[in-house]
Amino acid sequence: MAIKTIELLKGCGSQEEIMEVLAAVASDMGDVIDDVSSLQVIPLKGAMTNEVFQVKWPSKNGGEVRKVLVRLYGEGVEVFFDREEEVKTFECISKHGQGPRLLGRFTSGRVEEFIHARTLSAADLRDPEVSALVASKMREFHNLHMPGAKKAQIWQRLRNWLGQAKSLCSPKDAKNFGLDNLDEEINILEKKLSEGYQEIGFCHNDLQYGNIMMEEETRLITIIDYEYASYNPIAYDIANHFCEMVADYHSDTPHVLDFKKYPGLEERQRFIRIYLSSEGNRPSNAKVNQLVKATENYTAANHIFWGLWGLISSYVNKIDFDYKEYARQRFQQYWLRKANLLDSPSIVSQDQTLNESLPSFT
Repeated sequence: MAIKTIELLKGCGSQEEIMEVLAAVASDMGDVIDDVSSLQVIPLKGAMTNEVFQVKWPSKNGGEVRKVLVRLYGEGVEVFFDREEEVKTFECISKHGQGPRLLGRFTSGRVEEFIHARTLSAADLRDPEVSALVASKMREFHNLHMPGAKKAQIWQRLRNWLGQAKSLCSPKDAKNFGLDNLDEEINILEKKLSEGYQEIGFCHNDLQYGNIMMEEETRLITIIDYEYASYNPIAYDIANHFCEMVADYHSDTPHVLDFKKYPGLEERQRFIRIYLSSEGNRPSNAKVNQLVKATENYTAANHIFWGLWGLISSYVNKIDFDYKEYARQRFQQYWLRKANLLDSPSIVSQDQTLNESLPSFT
């Protein structure tokens, strides 16, 4: 049954502009869209920053159904990244033969090629065969040659986001989330985690299962959504992926994280061995364990990163997701695990206000 675009995309910018772009995209494919009723618009679940829709229409010859993906940018996301830079990244990655093509842009979003593959599920990340494919694809992604300085971007982004959080938050939230202490925490982490050699690669920085697609027959993996992508330590990106294994964004409580599902040592070692082996080299046990250790340490930075993201999002994003509760869990994990992760009890925060204000994790 056809669903009118204006009914599903209302309040998301100029309907006329969206229809003009879709008509232009259809024309490039040799089709004609002259009636909104010919469109079928299907909301896709799982997005936490944007709203995404599959849009379909019959081709001109009537024997094929065309599909594109329409992405509507979330409110307030400009506090997280520069949209123009993100689009440039999208186009550059596409030129490298990675991900979908950009088909059209409008003020509040864009039209992308629809990838004929399925989005992975939370359970897929724990499947050894699928996980091995993801590990190899991640290595390939990290080796992309992209514009910009090849240096860690995580620390400046954390400081920028902390500034945004302080400017947006109520005094109560600022106190409960310990924002006044985070400047020093970020400084300590940067100093500690930057010691010694670390490999820098072009990182996705948000490799949750919803941003990974797999073509069933060929088992080809495609990584999508590059809003947070930048150069960073590869250990940070792997740490992010491991942390995402505790989430199920398609559950009835998508904001609730179950850290009992965090991958065990053997699973982490297997993933990293495959990651390092994907270019034909056979890494030593020492090299594997070195990256395992670095990855574990970077989970600390990862928890602050997504804690700040959740807190800021609770003020700027209207998507139905309990961002603040999500942020509480990420900050709680940071404070609970920091000393063990970094092997340095002396840098445990003296401020216990945050731990006392956060719900206990079950």
